[in-house]
Amino acid sequence: QVQLVESGGGSVEAGGSLRLSCATSGFTYSHYCMAWFRQAPGKEREGVAGLESDGTTNYADSVKGRFTISKDNAKNTLHLQMNRLKPEDTGEYYCAADPAYRWCLIVPNTRHSGGSSGYGLDYWGKGTLVTISS
Repeated sequence: QVQLVESGGGSVEAGGSLRLSCATSGFTYSHYCMAWFRQAPGKEREGVAGLESDGTTNYADSVKGRFTISKDNAKNTLHLQMNRLKPEDTGEYYCAADPAYRWCLIVPNTRHSGGSSGYGLDYWGKGTLVTISS
């Protein structure tokens, strides 16, 4: 059984930093897509960053240069380092994983009203809340 559990969210002032983690269990595929999404209250879920198993990454334009997605393979944990945070970065952050998702590097810069089912990745965490105050 695959489980994804996010952590690291919190409340910080604009300009600060947070590091989100997504601990995985049961997800042992050698080829995969892992990604971070976020959803602000009343808004659609949007792709933030994607990582393919070969190390290729892509980011939403709104976070490029500020956020970094990475994976600690020894600990089976996905990270999102978020620097120079802005109030518009506020939202629930979700990690997702899929062993055969063809749109991994396309989902950043996309929005979907269907949430997790709309994007279609197989596995999702329950989210961690990030609040940025001005």
